[in-house]
Amino acid sequence: MKLLVSISVLLLAVQSLNAQDCLSRDFNNGGTVCVCNTDHCDTFKPIEKVEESKFIKVTSNQAGLRFQKEVGEFRKQNLTAENVIEIGTEKYQEILGFGGSFTDSTGINIKSLSEDLGNKIISAYFSDDGLEYSVGRVPIGGTDFSLKGYSYCDTPNDKPDPDLENFKLQPEDFEYKISMISKALKIRNNKLNLFASAWIAPSWMKTIPGFNSRGSYIKDDMYQVWANYFVKFLDEYNHNNISFWGITTANEPVTAFLNTKIPSVAWNARGMGKWIKEHLGPTLRNSAHSNINLIINDDQITRVPDLTDMLLSNEKVSNYVNGIGTHWYLETIASTGVIFDTAHDLYPNKFIISTEACNGFLTNDVILGSWNRGELYAESIFRDLNHWVIGWVDWNMALNLQGGPTYIDNFVDAPIIVNATAGEFYKQPMYYVLGHFSKFIPKGSIRIKSTVIDEVVSIAVSRPDGATAVVILNKNDKDVTVTVRDERRGDISVNLTANSLTSIVYW
Repeated sequence: MKLLVSISVLLLAVQSLNAQDCLSRDFNNGGTVCVCNTDHCDTFKPIEKVEESKFIKVTSNQAGLRFQKEVGEFRKQNLTAENVIEIGTEKYQEILGFGGSFTDSTGINIKSLSEDLGNKIISAYFSDDGLEYSVGRVPIGGTDFSLKGYSYCDTPNDKPDPDLENFKLQPEDFEYKISMISKALKIRNNKLNLFASAWIAPSWMKTIPGFNSRGSYIKDDMYQVWANYFVKFLDEYNHNNISFWGITTANEPVTAFLNTKIPSVAWNARGMGKWIKEHLGPTLRNSAHSNINLIINDDQITRVPDLTDMLLSNEKVSNYVNGIGTHWYLETIASTGVIFDTAHDLYPNKFIISTEACNGFLTNDVILGSWNRGELYAESIFRDLNHWVIGWVDWNMALNLQGGPTYIDNFVDAPIIVNATAGEFYKQPMYYVLGHFSKFIPKGSIRIKSTVIDEVVSIAVSRPDGATAVVILNKNDKDVTVTVRDERRGDISVNLTANSLTSIVYW
């Protein structure tokens, strides 16, 4: 009888976090996707507070679990336990949150579906039953993930327009960006931190005309015009009831020196410093957007040491700068932790934020169901947040089966892939990996000390609601048992399934 009661209790304790469960599909790529259509799409109820003696454990794994929820109880400390993650009280950075980018391609793919199904993608990212994203990146004009290159002040024969008389938002803004952002803001009750980045400048501002011309800088006599262009963009979006938390100085200036078709504007540190100090900084601070956060770099992590040193060591430049943006693409070959720790130690009043990431950038492909690509996201987030980064922002939120559209054939992967022909979309493992952070480490959480062990990767935070959250990645092909120890509360013995991501929350 006791055995039957114990089994019943266990069955009650293990339950799905989903309001609707995952409709799983295997494309034989080392993992599974969850299929969403007009009749079905998995959703995730926010976790509810449990009593002090208990904890909540939520797991997703390569075998196909998606946000499986269990409720367990603390145990007394086991001094002989192995693989112990000790939770401390020392505090580090406050977390801004997690999010994705409102590219033209994202909007195009959402609008390729029925309105109801397209809205499910926005809800999947921003609703309480979705990933609860708190950050969004917005391109200033076109990017490589547009149907064409465009700025807001393109003129016939590239005739100069220094007064920006021809400046205007484009149809792409209203169709693919503003409409999507407005829906997301409504879902989030306007609690969404947006930041903007520019890929493209009007050709007539550049030393070499063209959106992707190599080594093409902003002309010296156009520095103020380019600063005015930024403010005009902010003004126009504000007229459409969209305001911004931040703006970056440029997306990937280093791209302008590479053999690539990605649209870009070249900058060196000397020119960037002069532009910030004499033009962009004063123009922003004297505008209606004076409180906006100005973010430098927005480029590869390898540029952070030199660029920050050259810019932030200049007090007049530094006074206008709030943060440092970084992309994930070279993190695995860089001394990421050292770079971020050094930047924080030298400039502790400047935040660090990861502003772009995507899989498939080397192979130009989509791999439906790849758990490995989800793990790569998880590793980057752990690596960054454990070294002072305040937020992590994905690239395209929705792409098609090919990984586009992109007018330069720069195909990549995304957490949601749309199959418009079949009238459905697929939530990739990357999507659920992001959710293990965005849903359980909300804005305002503070990273706290936790010990590092060899078997797994982890992070711990203190949440605004008083809870402690611990996220753990098991990359091993076998189950691993770890003990999460909070000296005030006791031990949590956790079985981590093979190739899994687990979030633990307790109050």
